[in-house]
Amino acid sequence: MSNNKVLILGAGGIGGYFGGRLAESGKNVTFLVREQRQKRLQQNGLTIKSTFGDAHISVNTITSNHLKDYYDFIVIACKSYDLESAMNSIIPAVGPSTTIIPLLNGVAHIDQLNARFGLERVLGGSAKIQVTANEQGDILHLNDWCELTFGEQSSEITQRVQSFARLFEQAKGVKIQPVNDIMQQMWQKLVHLSTAAAMTCMMRANVGEIVRTPDGKKQFLQLLDKNAQVASQNGYAPSYSFMEMYQGIFSDPNSKYTTSMLRDIEHNNRIEADHIVGFMLDKSISANIECQILQLAYTHLKAYEQRLLSSQS
Repeated sequence: MSNNKVLILGAGGIGGYFGGRLAESGKNVTFLVREQRQKRLQQNGLTIKSTFGDAHISVNTITSNHLKDYYDFIVIACKSYDLESAMNSIIPAVGPSTTIIPLLNGVAHIDQLNARFGLERVLGGSAKIQVTANEQGDILHLNDWCELTFGEQSSEITQRVQSFARLFEQAKGVKIQPVNDIMQQMWQKLVHLSTAAAMTCMMRANVGEIVRTPDGKKQFLQLLDKNAQVASQNGYAPSYSFMEMYQGIFSDPNSKYTTSMLRDIEHNNRIEADHIVGFMLDKSISANIECQILQLAYTHLKAYEQRLLSSQS
């Protein structure tokens, strides 16, 4: 049995769920967390509530000032606006054979991680899951998505990719997908997420509520098509099956699907406006693809950030 040491940066929704499932299966997992979160986890353990089975797990935790040992795998599961501090905090844990797997939204972080740690240490990764942490720190799995996709930026299926996949063989409620086209997968997810986040945040509504309005479905599909054009111009044209699936998702009048960015807005939290919608807008401008919906959505999100700053000053 593999005894690979895994460090999970962040015990929020994504890190808490996938790291928790790994710890539940008996693997050598440590969560790198802030002191307040560490205290709560030490007192109460990590609770997961999911359609695949609830779990209450005693987990290993560490804070950045106590981090000394190297780890075989480091999973980065933070928000994009915390990436710089996350990279600084994991430096003591990065050894000669450490592999870093980021599970952030979008693709902008890959270049930052490559520049800091070297392309040879960084995999691409993507989590398809609706999950959040409540005020008590419990991990709430909101639907039946539980996919963890990862692979080499070079498109090879290497031994370390296979080793990371094997870690999850006994984990419940996780679908592991080692792939040879991770950058394609990440760009497709960005097309999906920038569409969903822009629309749900701007309208303050879930997909079904938007689709049931007179022009909601048309605007959803227009934005999906524009974002797909942007991805294509960057060398990652979404597949036919991807477009067909999300055309269906964004046309469903009964869908309750929303986004973590909208949930963050509703709770007056910071958002990943620049990393998702802003990044896609920048790429659309570079590709000479005009998209007013994207411009309006980004303005809306930046105005929210201005109001949030004013309320905190």
